[in-house]
Amino acid sequence: MLRVLFVCSGNTCRSPMAALLLQSMADKEKLPVQAQSAGLAAFSGDCASENAVAVMRELGLDLSAHRARPVSQYLLEESDLVVCMSEGHRRALAPFVESEKLLVPPGGVPDPFGGDLAAYRACRDALSAYIKTLLLSLAVPRIRPMTGEDVPSLAALEAQCFSVPWSENALRAELENEHAHFFVAELCGEICGYVGLHILLDEGYLCNLAVAEAFRRRGVGKALMSAAIDCCKAQGCAFLSLEVRPSNTAAVRLYEALGFSKRGERTHFYTLPDEDALILTLDF
Repeated sequence: MLRVLFVCSGNTCRSPMAALLLQSMADKEKLPVQAQSAGLAAFSGDCASENAVAVMRELGLDLSAHRARPVSQYLLEESDLVVCMSEGHRRALAPFVESEKLLVPPGGVPDPFGGDLAAYRACRDALSAYIKTLLLSLAVPRIRPMTGEDVPSLAALEAQCFSVPWSENALRAELENEHAHFFVAELCGEICGYVGLHILLDEGYLCNLAVAEAFRRRGVGKALMSAAIDCCKAQGCAFLSLEVRPSNTAAVRLYEALGFSKRGERTHFYTLPDEDALILTLDF
């Protein structure tokens, strides 16, 4: 369980909204996260600001039961991360918290206290954007089989990643291919990558691996390849083989780290631009 503590001044606006947003996102993704909040100058028992309750209700989230509480050493020590709403809050807590546990949203989050609904909505939306980014950095991608509903998003991902992308029709046809095994990766409800392979008798062949640019270097590619490898093992494959551009050094490093080794080359395999392909294989 990852424990995240949000800290502001009075614990009636920013930090309780942030904690509820994070908890709702984590619960939706079934992530083991516990979000809490407290204030440096909080009066115990104060209710959340009326406008904070109102703008959270617009998202279907109920903040009405929140009661403010002051920051305590116990809360700081039991938390894995402490997210401060401003640099001032961070400086106040720095003597009591390990520096690696303290975070501040870029530029901080202005206090909407005393403002109108528009000010509270702006605060809520800024918190939501930051928390989504935070959750993405902490979350493990969820891997599941591809469905027909995924096809338009995957075709768009193909166009983003490759000069000769697969079409929607080509992807949809794989749903009817008894030899095809395609998996999708999701983070916080967003499709962030996919992998496809064909298994013929005891031979596995990777068709494609694509990860959206915004989600790279987050372990998505490794998680997808692990799913492909597990699928091959479950189907009794002797090996999994693939082609990759030599210029795609990030992909080559990933495959090598997973145990693939070079078995040959295919000349002029790729177009736009023209390039040979490395044949990499993992034996089971």
